[in-house]
Amino acid sequence: MIIKDIAKKICYYLKIDITKNQKYDRLTNKIIDKFVKPKHNCIDIGCHKGEILQYFLKKAPLGHPIGFEPIPYLYTELEQKFKGVATIYPYALSHHSGKTEFHLVKKNPAYSGIKERIYDFKNPQIEIIDVTLATLDSLIASDFQVDFIKIDVEGGEFDVLKGAVETIKRSNPIILFEYGKGSAFYYGTQPSELFDFFENTLGYKLYTLKSFYENSTSIPKNRFEQLFSDCEEYYFVASKS
Repeated sequence: MIIKDIAKKICYYLKIDITKNQKYDRLTNKIIDKFVKPKHNCIDIGCHKGEILQYFLKKAPLGHPIGFEPIPYLYTELEQKFKGVATIYPYALSHHSGKTEFHLVKKNPAYSGIKERIYDFKNPQIEIIDVTLATLDSLIASDFQVDFIKIDVEGGEFDVLKGAVETIKRSNPIILFEYGKGSAFYYGTQPSELFDFFENTLGYKLYTLKSFYENSTSIPKNRFEQLFSDCEEYYFVASKS
């Protein structure tokens, strides 16, 4: 794992993208560089080890970052790492509150989620744990401006968004989110539903990471459906403008 992490860092600094995930990581950082300002308040939903949360702190040192991570040991590590500089919640966000089973992928916790999904490796070693569900709207104060939201919850992104409507409508944040066929399929959501939700409920437009960074045109509905169906892209940006 140490060798893998070192190799990943070397590729990053040399600007070499071996995998699509590395490309997305680089574009995510470039988007944060371009759009996050020093006083912005940013939310990381699905913190994992806190890489994006750390980048939010770097780019918005005068803002107040908030992170969500339901895996107990990762939450504990994040709480210790960001003590005094960020608020960390141990919840899985959704469109309602309560309790739920959560599939912890012991071999690769980044693939963990409320539901099982397709895994691109053998023997994922899944442990079922209980986690607390909450909505973003129930946790964010009505006078707290949210400027940027990143969502990576292995398929449950639409449920997170439905529980964040009031916050999004009030603040109009940029939303960078994962939405891939291998995970979202198991939550019973369709790209057409998600597109209509952004367009009709929130008044948002959708972009690929690359097109958003380059100030290109937004994605029409049929193109978004195609990108999802063909697994051509699985990270997107939603923006009011």
